[in-house]
Amino acid sequence: MEAPHSIGNSPLLLNEEHSVEVLTIFIREEVRRTGLSKAIIGLSGGVDSALSTYLAMRALGAENVHVLLMPYRTSTPESLSDAMEVVNALGISSEVLDISEAAEAFFGSGDSLSKNSALSTQHSTLSRTRRGNVMARLRMIALYDRSQATGALVIGTSNKTESLLGYTTIYGDNASAINPLGDLYKTQVWQLAKYLGVPEQIVTKPPTADLWPGQTDESELGVTYHEVDELLFYMIDLRERDEALARRGFQAEQIQRIRETVRRAQYKRRLPLIAKISSRTINADFRYPRDWGT
Repeated sequence: MEAPHSIGNSPLLLNEEHSVEVLTIFIREEVRRTGLSKAIIGLSGGVDSALSTYLAMRALGAENVHVLLMPYRTSTPESLSDAMEVVNALGISSEVLDISEAAEAFFGSGDSLSKNSALSTQHSTLSRTRRGNVMARLRMIALYDRSQATGALVIGTSNKTESLLGYTTIYGDNASAINPLGDLYKTQVWQLAKYLGVPEQIVTKPPTADLWPGQTDESELGVTYHEVDELLFYMIDLRERDEALARRGFQAEQIQRIRETVRRAQYKRRLPLIAKISSRTINADFRYPRDWGT
């Protein structure tokens, strides 16, 4: 029997040594390109942020990596203790910033808006999704504030599966200056985390945004990461059509649902659209993958 989160003989299996080396060089070069030497990461106690932290430490050295632990009052104690295990294992600096008070203040104002606004069709109590989005954006506010104060670049922690499915908050957990995990499916994140020695309880525990008690990613997505990652790999990376995907054993309903989910989430993956007026419009005619000037 395969270990939990093992990808076995999956087509997603990575060359671990090579992948880690590429991601380490990516972080080192892209941080230095900005003229900075430090990184800051929101460390949740989950496998994604743990992997980003391990990679940043390899790239920049423990003395140049700082992490923020940002629990909310309903966060599980295990999230904080798992995050601290990463801190202690790597010898990096850390700070605990409880976002409960700031979040509750915003929830109160948002609840009042829902009750009084003629445009609102919400119930008077904020939905779980709205509350989760507020918490994700508050955490990113804190990260960018500390980034400015310490001269450290914000390193991303969102993986390819989340980005493709839109399971992410704009200007929240999907915000960063650089993202070493953005081209890794969730199952590949598990593989590299295990390879780098991320604590076992972090690698094997059910993935969760820890937004409310009992919440898990896979229960919300309605599919396991192993199932959806293979489908996404053949659909996106290999560009296979529905007929080919069906021959691989994927169900027609699932193929259509995932394809439509990816399509609808495109707005989360791109910079804001700019109306074209001039001859060189930013992100249309004026776009460079590197800082090459004009």
